[in-house]
Amino acid sequence: MLKDPRPGRVKTRLGREIGMVPAAWWVRHQSARLLRGLDDPRWRLVLAVAPDTALTSRAWPPHLRRVAQGHGDLGVRMGRLLRTARAGPVLLVGGDIPDLTEKHIARAFTALGGHDAVFGPATDGGFWLVGLKHPGAAPATLFKGVRWSTRHALADSLATLPDRRIALADTLSDVDTAADLRR
Repeated sequence: MLKDPRPGRVKTRLGREIGMVPAAWWVRHQSARLLRGLDDPRWRLVLAVAPDTALTSRAWPPHLRRVAQGHGDLGVRMGRLLRTARAGPVLLVGGDIPDLTEKHIARAFTALGGHDAVFGPATDGGFWLVGLKHPGAAPATLFKGVRWSTRHALADSLATLPDRRIALADTLSDVDTAADLRR
């Protein structure tokens, strides 16, 4: 899941601390590095982009398929992307995880072999990855009531999948603030 790297429209919390242009620059370069590292023949990489008008953005490699994230909060968009995936298993990741590699993705797919869902915990209490073995069977309540951008986001999300076998992937850090960027 990626946002078009335009100043004032992406990483605004980071931008308030370091400037909107430097924040957009970081997103552009972080996304490019991440996509190079995750473009692997073991899976099909699809970019879920926001806003929907960014489908034609030149910020990303032209050979990668793009789909619009659509409207709604993060949970609505992620739920829709998971439920409309052509086949499973499916993983969703954000573009702001500097340490994310193809090894993390491979381990998450492996975890889905024996589980219904997988989450990659983030150090701030959220998560950097969510995956479902059978995405079309995702409950309508998936991500309902999640307190986004808080230390409760992962726990709230796990609670929306009762009676499911859930694996936890590696814990990684995302970048939301200047302090995160320095780390």
